[in-house]
Amino acid sequence: MKFIKLQIITFLFLFANPLLFAGEGMWLPLLLKSLNEAEMQSLGMKMTAEDIYSVNQGSLKDAIVHFGGFCTSELISNEGLLLTNHHCGYGAIQSHTSLENNFLKEGFWAKSKAEEKPNPGLFAKFIVRIEDVTDQVLKGAKDKMNEKELQSLTDKNIDAIRKSTKLEKHEELEIKPFFKGNQYFMFVTMTYTDVRLVGAPPESIGKFGADTDNWEWPRHTGDFSLFRIYAGPDNMPAEYSENNIPYQPKHFLPISLDGVAEGDFTLIFGFPGRTDQYLPAVAIEQTVDVLNPAKIGIRDKALKIIGAKMRADESVKIKYSSKFASTANYWKKWIGESQGLVATNAVMKKRDQEADFQDKIYKKRKLKKKYGMLLGEFETAYKDIEKLAYSRDYYSEVVGRNIEIFRIQGLLSRLLNIYQENGEAGYENYKRRLIPYFENFYKNYDANIDEEVFAALLEMYVENVDNEYIPPTIFNYAMGYDEIAQELYSKTLFKNSEKLMALLSLPAAEAAEQLKEDPIMQLGEEWKELYDEKVATPYNIKKDKINALQKQYMAALIEAYPDKTFWPDANSTMRVTYGQVAGYHPKDAVYYLPVSYLEGVMEKYKPGDYEFDVSAKLIDLFKEKDYGQYADQSGKVPVCFLGTNHTTGGNSGSPAIDAHGNLVGLNFDRVWEGTMSDLNYDKSICRNIMVDIRYVLFIVDKYAGASHLIEEMKLVHPKK
Repeated sequence: MKFIKLQIITFLFLFANPLLFAGEGMWLPLLLKSLNEAEMQSLGMKMTAEDIYSVNQGSLKDAIVHFGGFCTSELISNEGLLLTNHHCGYGAIQSHTSLENNFLKEGFWAKSKAEEKPNPGLFAKFIVRIEDVTDQVLKGAKDKMNEKELQSLTDKNIDAIRKSTKLEKHEELEIKPFFKGNQYFMFVTMTYTDVRLVGAPPESIGKFGADTDNWEWPRHTGDFSLFRIYAGPDNMPAEYSENNIPYQPKHFLPISLDGVAEGDFTLIFGFPGRTDQYLPAVAIEQTVDVLNPAKIGIRDKALKIIGAKMRADESVKIKYSSKFASTANYWKKWIGESQGLVATNAVMKKRDQEADFQDKIYKKRKLKKKYGMLLGEFETAYKDIEKLAYSRDYYSEVVGRNIEIFRIQGLLSRLLNIYQENGEAGYENYKRRLIPYFENFYKNYDANIDEEVFAALLEMYVENVDNEYIPPTIFNYAMGYDEIAQELYSKTLFKNSEKLMALLSLPAAEAAEQLKEDPIMQLGEEWKELYDEKVATPYNIKKDKINALQKQYMAALIEAYPDKTFWPDANSTMRVTYGQVAGYHPKDAVYYLPVSYLEGVMEKYKPGDYEFDVSAKLIDLFKEKDYGQYADQSGKVPVCFLGTNHTTGGNSGSPAIDAHGNLVGLNFDRVWEGTMSDLNYDKSICRNIMVDIRYVLFIVDKYAGASHLIEEMKLVHPKK
């Protein structure tokens, strides 16, 4: 197994001549000095790399927070005030919502710190420092090792690093691979668990445009919410207590009132989730032609059913709004991704790059010997895994994602296994952990809707997946799919909380016997066993081979192109991406300007429509032009703007920072034509979408009347 040792990558980092990307790339902040500082300053940045990332003094990185592990947020006051997206805080907002206090519909604004609402399970994680530990992790590694041997060695070395690293109180460490396992970095972190909801606009602002406008431009969504970190009296992490005090940060972001203009430098700081920029052409082709269409079709069917129910019943809308938005997000993303890959001719570009790569390595005997067969092996491996990958995605989407009752079944199956392995004590212990989850699950669950989704998706599964991957029980039913669903849901004990809780109140032995007899349990276990044996196990074996090839390919690219600076794919670690405010041409004869305004909200206004309704208060403010200090030089309130920053999932809530280190916006989306940036960044159409910070302030101050929050912030005029 080939791998690039630390000294090779370090040499490339320090001495390569970077190509001008000005948008592409998600860069590790501790390497900005050697890799990116000069280019960033050439684009207009006035800061230094030390201003962005420092372990010796407060820097931008100390204001950047991993929000709940799934989004980014940033500190905007010296009292721990956090800004993130509305959709990132949606689950917390929904948890405090009822028909009597509908914070989703009406918004929520704490008038004082005493009214701020705790959110059990929500956390805010800081990066204390980042270190390159490649030498230590790969110590003793040899080219002749296979993947299993190398993994065993790296696991042992990582364990040694964990034991030898000195951590302060409350610090933890994570070690993650980069460049497909050719390099490793250690992240020392500190996590605060008392995070309280401070404010959120109503959905008519925070979700304006909802699913229709999702991934689209022009956008007019005030996608923000406010939280606060609380700490113990020593400013260290502490469990929730009324005696906790607002966290005092090492750094928080000043807020610019001067806004942005086309061409302005922008920096996005956050925790992007996952990209795959170095995939071979055959992988992109398989994504476009096989995998994405399957996933899109499944979610399309489920969303149509749920969406119709939500439109017809407000209580259903409250229950399902968060789940619907989560499911719809990637459904639409995959559609745009596939169309973008086709529109930019991504597969052919990859083929051309691979031809150039092959030409380069064939000119050097050593490289030809090491890597000459790589591309051919990729073609064979992806062809070999295609049917399994398709079936895996089908199972994951149907059983693992969109039929909700199987989530309950899976947890109860685990409970049964624990009982069989650890007896009654183990059963009772795990049951106690499950009860709160079940109570929360059933608050937002409608068995009748799930039954309808079950019938529709079961039909899709049977019609589109090979018979060898379909549970034999399904073929025993001499009835239609609606009747199968009705039969199963009428007999299961999992369809409502009362039946399930009654079951779990029984003695362990009696409950276990009834669980075994439940028809949903039997079907779920049969399906899972079949999937594990015939899909997951062979898929993982083949995927391990592809991963090994990908690791080797990454090393090969670095060796073949010694004058190119490579950036590591996103893996939910802290990254910086930089670019400029810019519009784009989505199609012939059309140009999108980079800034949208409040006028656009009113143009889209549809009274009573759940996506495009506008509150009377906002309409009045618009009519009266009561904008305060938040209008731009034209006298209009900017709502959103575009940049060339390379972002992905996880960057939701990331701050958009100007050349001086001030907050100018809040990242929340990408344009539809450029959603393929996870696989193939193309500066011509890849744009990230940000809420203009002045719109955020306008809503907080003029709309919500929460001027006490504005008073916490530091407002500046860097352009004056």
